[in-house]
Amino acid sequence: MLKIIFRVFSESHYLLILNILIMKTVKIIFVLMAIFAITAFSITPVQAQDKNKTETVVIKSSVVCGMCDARVKKELAYEKGVTDIQVDLKEKLITVEYKPGRTDVEKIKKSITKIGYDADDLVADEKAYNKLPACCKKDAEPH
Repeated sequence: MLKIIFRVFSESHYLLILNILIMKTVKIIFVLMAIFAITAFSITPVQAQDKNKTETVVIKSSVVCGMCDARVKKELAYEKGVTDIQVDLKEKLITVEYKPGRTDVEKIKKSITKIGYDADDLVADEKAYNKLPACCKKDAEPH
């Protein structure tokens, strides 16, 4: 009989300890899930804002006509991260809005030179410049 009481006591004691361990494990898992959820939701909006953030650069160029305008807009549209392009023919300026995480000012300037136009201190690529129509050359009169 003593063995039976001891076994019952031992089994119930064992079950009690097991139940306590399970409850503590469940609490720890719940706390970890709550921390993960709070962290995930608090970081996401900040990252979304960073991805949508844009910067603008104004670049002095050698554009002279409507064909230059169209060519620059068409070619720069393929540059990753570029979101908007405006060309001011009178002032010979190219204004580019871009996403800093996808491109930078130097890449944009290099792309402009590869189209055949100067970009601030960078001179137009010679091969690309030679392919431009006569009305788009640097010495052409604005029209």
